[in-house]
Amino acid sequence: MDVPQQRAEHYGPAAAPCAFERGTDGPRVIMVGVDGSPTSERAAAYAAGLARRQRSRLVVVFVGEHAGLVGAIYGQAAAAVAETAEELAAELREQVRRAAEEMDLPITFVVRRGDAYAELRAAADELRADMLVVGASAQAGHRFVGSVATRLVKQGRWPVVVVP
Repeated sequence: MDVPQQRAEHYGPAAAPCAFERGTDGPRVIMVGVDGSPTSERAAAYAAGLARRQRSRLVVVFVGEHAGLVGAIYGQAAAAVAETAEELAAELREQVRRAAEEMDLPITFVVRRGDAYAELRAAADELRADMLVVGASAQAGHRFVGSVATRLVKQGRWPVVVVP
């Protein structure tokens, strides 16, 4: 199964073109990472509201399992993991499309494969995001090891909003 490493789909009205400049009247591109968890859903809602109020473009990024990692799992488990990620991406895509229509907001939906931290960081750089919004991790081990949100905050290249 050959799955593209990243896809981008645009919904809602066209974003107003503007010259790129950090630190102007507000964020022009707000990026939010989603994974289907309750905290990422809250982060997406916060980011959408902020983008609507600021008249910004919203970029929703879903990072699925890397094809190499999935391939390392044997038998039907590999197919189940890949299928689950595709189903989640399809659900999120539909939610994003509906939100773009309801809020009359320009939203880009991006699907990437790989490590969530590395892919979100790369996407933020590529899209010239002015701000990142992510949900706080609910996993207990992340208090000791560090979550994706913590690593993005420590990177220090963009303002990061962590939604509980």
